Amino acid sequence: MKKKTIGAILKTGVILALVVCFATVAWAEKLSIKGSTTVLPIAQKAAEEFMKIYPDINVSVSGGGSGNGIKAIIDGTTDIADSSRFIKQKEVAMSVENGVYPVPFAVARDCIVPVVHPSNHIDDLSLKQLRKIYQGKIRNWEAVGGPDLEIVVISRDTSSGTYEVWEDIVMEGARVYPGALLQASNGAVAQAVAKNKYAIGYIGLSYLNKELKALTVDGEAASIENAIAYPVSRELFMFTKGWPTGKTMKFINYVLHPNKGQKIVSEVGYVPLY
Repeated sequence: MKKKTIGAILKTGVILALVVCFATVAWAEKLSIKGSTTVLPIAQKAAEEFMKIYPDINVSVSGGGSGNGIKAIIDGTTDIADSSRFIKQKEVAMSVENGVYPVPFAVARDCIVPVVHPSNHIDDLSLKQLRKIYQGKIRNWEAVGGPDLEIVVISRDTSSGTYEVWEDIVMEGARVYPGALLQASNGAVAQAVAKNKYAIGYIGLSYLNKELKALTVDGEAASIENAIAYPVSRELFMFTKGWPTGKTMKFINYVLHPNKGQKIVSEVGYVPLY
């Protein structure tokens, strides 16, 4: 066989391989997941492992807050909405108006943990003390047994499911006072508190790290083992547009599987449900 012929065959083979490769990418199914930064570590890790099993499904994951995730379900711009709170009645009404019927799947349990700088020698605060701090009624650490220093209050923004659970359980419906510094994610709160020895914030359990000091609440510590007894805990959800089918059903089943997604829930620091 002539060299030119062999070269042509090889060239054709390379072109065909590239065509097949690009065709596979082009025809890969796409699954979109948006919402809660609290649920984000679960969704990201689950997506990575899921795509190893189903390489023909491309999963994209982004944060933005529970409210934004549910809004994306309502307007049809995502397949799955991550949320660290349950859907509101007004959101259900908006969904129905748009012909969308959100279905909730509880995927994990979480503790919302008040955190301070490691140099702060305060170890425990009551729900009442936390409420007064976040209302702006307690402004100095000395009032709760700490040093004579002004408290820097750090909170989540109102689109956050974590904020809404904190508002419900800790604040009992009262609003966080205007002087609080608002952050858009758990990671941003953790970073802000780690850099400020006067600060207090609150984050999901999996965002705890050595640069933060977790406080007990009414004597109860936030942990995987103590998630039921801990006063500020909640379930984490994934919502689908109607009863899931196809790629969406495959992903939800993966997340709920005791030896797959629920193992990931434990690995990233949350409490598995199954």
